[in-house]
Amino acid sequence: MGQGKHEVSSQERRVKRFAIRYGLHLMKAQKPFGKVLQHGGYMLRDEDTRKIIFGDKNYEFSATLDEIEEFLEANTKPAAGDA
Repeated sequence: MGQGKHEVSSQERRVKRFAIRYGLHLMKAQKPFGKVLQHGGYMLRDEDTRKIIFGDKNYEFSATLDEIEEFLEANTKPAAGDA
């Protein structure tokens, strides 16, 4: 917790780049409300199918940046050329 504005922006950019490599789009709630303000604010969407693949459990934009990053790390494998 307690991340500054610049740290959050930096993490958003890093997670967004990570997601793009796997054909995913990081979505951010434009007008956070209730639960989203308390916990969450992000979702991942598959660019090909436009289906939400993470961050919509119980309510939209339910994932934090940390949860999105953990999901990506656990569910993606580097391409043969990546090290």
